[in-house]
Amino acid sequence: MSPHFLQARRHPGLLWWLAAVACFFLFPDYRSFGASVLVMALFGLSLSLALGFAGIISLGHAVYFGIGAYAAGRLALAGWQEPISVVLISGLMAGAVAVGVGFAILRLSGLPLLMVTLALCVILFEAGNKATAITGGDDGLVGVSFEPVLGLFKWSLDGRVQYLYTLAWLAVIFVLALRVVGSPYGLSMTGVRENALRMQLLGAPVLGRLVVMYSISAAIAGIAGALLTQNTAFVGLQVLSLETSVDVLVMVVLGGVFSIYGALLGAPVYMIVKYVTQQWNPFYWMLVIGMLLMGVTFFLKGGIAAWLARVSRRRP
Repeated sequence: MSPHFLQARRHPGLLWWLAAVACFFLFPDYRSFGASVLVMALFGLSLSLALGFAGIISLGHAVYFGIGAYAAGRLALAGWQEPISVVLISGLMAGAVAVGVGFAILRLSGLPLLMVTLALCVILFEAGNKATAITGGDDGLVGVSFEPVLGLFKWSLDGRVQYLYTLAWLAVIFVLALRVVGSPYGLSMTGVRENALRMQLLGAPVLGRLVVMYSISAAIAGIAGALLTQNTAFVGLQVLSLETSVDVLVMVVLGGVFSIYGALLGAPVYMIVKYVTQQWNPFYWMLVIGMLLMGVTFFLKGGIAAWLARVSRRRP
């Protein structure tokens, strides 16, 4: 057996990246779908940082996903169509909004915080529905287009450029997320998640650190939203909906809340199961998703990532 394969088997995360590259070649007819899976994996990674590593419970993360998506759409319609800078600006806008929102809501925790984030999501969705001059309302933003990536790679109908472009963004941000989680600041966030009061008594600026992590998470969600706009050349109200917030939360729970790879594993499982079951029955697909979520909760403690880690430790 190849030593490279043995090394990959001992590091399930490496297998994920190899599988992502392999899917590009093995499933050429599904590259556009694959790009959307990668976008949701990035979106899930953003929530994983807030929920798994800071303990910030949110049912309104679609707020920042939607801000990023609409920011990219409005920039493109205004004539700013260079794709990489559009993504960065959209992420910064989402992160900036999160700074103000974070200082207001992160004084709460548990159920009150959950309900406030839910309310924010509902309010912004309704605001987007009414602000037709900005969002296009139910019709969304159409006619969105972007320049070729790096001036060389034109957006393709088969999703080839979109897939590789999104995968590159995911890889870069994942490495940065690893650095954040492994830094002294990231380790201190584990203490905040486990016992915020004790950290406060030790002199740690708990609220400030929570706001920083919340803003980083929101900025990544905004980047994911901008990538969705670039991949689909369209922005609809769905990006701000409560359903989108619930979708990403389910992905993170499926993959594993406390693993940096959780969202990357949960997103493809959720998206593929959703796609297949919707093709089978467009009315009862949520029943299958619910059964899948219950199965993971009861039988795969810690999610798919934790289960894979246990399996890899057992094998020589």
